[in-house]
Amino acid sequence: MSESSPRVDPSERLAGVGAYYSERIRQHGTTARGVDWNGESSQELRFAQLLRICEGSARFSLNDLGCGYAGLVDTLARRGAAFEYRGWDVSEAMIQAARERFAGDSRVRVAVGAAPDIPADFTIASGIFNVRLQASDTDWLAHILETLDSMDQASTRGFAFNCLTKYSDREKMRDYLYYADPCALFDHCKRRHSRNVALLHDYDLYEFTILVRKQVP
Repeated sequence: MSESSPRVDPSERLAGVGAYYSERIRQHGTTARGVDWNGESSQELRFAQLLRICEGSARFSLNDLGCGYAGLVDTLARRGAAFEYRGWDVSEAMIQAARERFAGDSRVRVAVGAAPDIPADFTIASGIFNVRLQASDTDWLAHILETLDSMDQASTRGFAFNCLTKYSDREKMRDYLYYADPCALFDHCKRRHSRNVALLHDYDLYEFTILVRKQVP
């Protein structure tokens, strides 16, 4: 979408995104396709990159922004991690599915929301910057940077996120999706959030992951 596209009110933009994902889970259920990914294997590969932010941590708390049906909890449980998980999503249908899946699990709490309101050791965001619908590149990038600020504020030890890459094959790109510049976001995080930033762009998906590690006193 061109830079001259009409500005979209932030609340309307997120309402549209929430409706988009609510429809996906209604169609496909609690599967990778239900959160708009192609399949389970790519979703697991994606989680593996994001969870590098937690490496070396025997016990930790985690905010999952855009948690969907909380599929990340399954991965954490399989790894035997000692964790406290808090999930946030703008889709009420996603949160309802997550609540049903983990009812009675004291490690898991989920809520409807666009940003964490409780600090954790780490914050992760998977796929939340992909679907921009009618938002312009300028507006959507501003939204991404604002969200990174909120993730930084909600994380005591670090945060991680992924984006579709602008290096995707041109014929496979879609106009309602946002393809970010990995170098620009790396530079932004390095200058604004931490000296310790890693850019992962070597895991054979049309995306990249950025890890921001904070220096803990």
